[in-house]
Amino acid sequence: MLLVHDTRQTRLLDIGSGAGFPGLPLKIVRPQWQVTLQEATGKKVSFLQHLIEILQLKGADAMQGRAEELAHEQVFRATFDVVTARAVAALPTLLEYAAPFCRVGGQIILLKKGEITVELVRGNRAAKQLGLVLKADVAVTLPGLEDGRRLLVWEQREFCPAQFPRSSAVISRRPLG
Repeated sequence: MLLVHDTRQTRLLDIGSGAGFPGLPLKIVRPQWQVTLQEATGKKVSFLQHLIEILQLKGADAMQGRAEELAHEQVFRATFDVVTARAVAALPTLLEYAAPFCRVGGQIILLKKGEITVELVRGNRAAKQLGLVLKADVAVTLPGLEDGRRLLVWEQREFCPAQFPRSSAVISRRPLG
């Protein structure tokens, strides 16, 4: 369930894409979208580029770099309609990585699982500092997987303040939330 308007101009960024999930499946079901897969590890980026080539996905690319550094580059800041991530970091940190990339009115869709009550409280506190509001918390049920999977959908209501994201060292010492 995506709450984003499905337009030809939709730009999606998948942070910490790893093997390409969820960015590549989203590109396959929404071929008109422009999808960027971000990954810090060069070998993973090479793998993603190979998959994009093999699958002949037009309008998809993979870029190497750390989210907390790329988010300060003007070409990426507040330019994506949808930002996704899964299994990257705790919720407050993940929101800090994602918010600078998301345009005002855009959405951040995060996949989480397990007991996240405390993480969600901290995430909501972090969101206030980042210009975000939680719009939906959607339970995802899959046969054989009763592990509390959820999609958390955030809306970027205001521009993310310029100081975010902070360096990874600062984030680890003083996480938001």
